[in-house]
Amino acid sequence: MNPRLLVPFYEHPADRPDAWSAVIEAAPSLYGVVLNPASGAGERPDPAFADVAARLRTAGTRVLGYTDTAYGRRPHGEVVAELLRHRDWYGADGAFLDQVPAEAEALAHYRRLAVAARSAGARAVVLNHGTHPDPGYADLADLLVTFEGPWDTYRNLDLPVADHYCHLVYAAPSGVRPATPVHCAVPGAGAHPWGTLPHGLEPEPAR
Repeated sequence: MNPRLLVPFYEHPADRPDAWSAVIEAAPSLYGVVLNPASGAGERPDPAFADVAARLRTAGTRVLGYTDTAYGRRPHGEVVAELLRHRDWYGADGAFLDQVPAEAEALAHYRRLAVAARSAGARAVVLNHGTHPDPGYADLADLLVTFEGPWDTYRNLDLPVADHYCHLVYAAPSGVRPATPVHCAVPGAGAHPWGTLPHGLEPEPAR
């Protein structure tokens, strides 16, 4: 499998139009883009995000609606309602479920969510554990995020690698490529690392 990028880019299109254009132009190298208008779909449609979502789909890129599951504490109905808003407002054809626990005890809850996501039109389901989860989760999703964290931590780990695993690395220097076929490494750090694009996509600052 050729390496592909899963891009979580949490900036508003009105603030970073050049960066969003760069993401769309990179469509052939992308696994998908995580769309996160307001720590989720938000309370009402955002026309700017609807526009970039349409451009991404036209370019042939998956649009994955970001939904926080609060490590299984968020009720099933709330998560499904948000998935439907992503579909109806932004045409999302995938689901990125964040804050997913790694333990087997939550498998039944996430099995129901995965079924609901696919019923809502998600052709790809991504579960973000941020760490290596119980192997049962592999049956529920197309992709498991088995690492999310800074480069200084990642560089010292020897993590399992598989085609259905994804590593998301921030505070990464140029030239870093995580070990999984689907991945993302960005230079951003601190509280908002996913406000930067992967090296090679970030537009050069105007002079």
